[in-house]
Amino acid sequence: MLVGAAVQALAHPNIALVKYWGKRDDELNIPATPSLAMTLGGFSTMTRVESAATDVVHLDGEQVDDKKITAWLAAVREQFDVPPLRVESTSDFPAASGLASSASGFAALALAVSTICELEWSQAKLCEWARRGSASAARSVHGGFVVMEPRDSACAVSQVLAAAEWDLNVVVAINAKTRKPIPSTEGMTRARATSSYYDAWLSSTQTAFQEGVEAVKARHFDMLANVAETSCRNLHALMLSSAPPLVYWNETTIKCIEAITQMRLQGLDVFYTIDAGPHVKAVCDVKVAQDVTRRLNEVPGVVEVRLGRIGEGARLLVA
Repeated sequence: MLVGAAVQALAHPNIALVKYWGKRDDELNIPATPSLAMTLGGFSTMTRVESAATDVVHLDGEQVDDKKITAWLAAVREQFDVPPLRVESTSDFPAASGLASSASGFAALALAVSTICELEWSQAKLCEWARRGSASAARSVHGGFVVMEPRDSACAVSQVLAAAEWDLNVVVAINAKTRKPIPSTEGMTRARATSSYYDAWLSSTQTAFQEGVEAVKARHFDMLANVAETSCRNLHALMLSSAPPLVYWNETTIKCIEAITQMRLQGLDVFYTIDAGPHVKAVCDVKVAQDVTRRLNEVPGVVEVRLGRIGEGARLLVA
């Protein structure tokens, strides 16, 4: 049954501080390791869903044949009564470039479909189905600091700290407008199959996860900075050790790392993290956010600098 004419949902991307790279179960999208992330307010995806004669998908104003959304809808229909739908999804930041557009997209889609079809999914069920579309999307269902821990055939997703409980900003240096060369799913498969460091990555991530959660609970900035930057560097070392190597950075990425490292040496509470793309996220105390923004704007090659914050979870909008 459909409720109303249309449903709109909004979700934010999230940035992993302790990252996963590789999956335990590809079909169910279960990561091989736990992860710790923060929901990124100031960046958002809005998804509108309504009934239609056949499935139609529009992403950022363009009709597309999106295989991931098609497969996701087919999986949902194996268990629930979901009629043909028109899906319109718009993000206010670059897609498929390391800013987690698939995370915000599937979190918003899961909430919108659950609502319009009256599926009455709990938050845990929303996380499960968001994860089936994009593993990191489960984290965007929640706000604040979020953990995702793999289980045998599922994941436990929960909030460690609410958005209002730690006053931090995230300054994002966007260093390209193009899509990343290798999708994350393909990159994870390649790393697992070819990198001699993959097993070491799995074991080190377990320790990093425990330390990261401890740092967030204690609101210990320096401890979290060390854990997050180490996780970031280890991730990209794993990527580079894959065959062929996975290179998501560009020269501007490295310049931003150098700039943020220099700021931290000068006493600013700021650290960097980078996912599968060239963009750099600088997590910082709100008192230094304007200074960090100004300095990243001065880095040659930076296309745009945007100021974000710790965001809330996925929510419905008035259609």
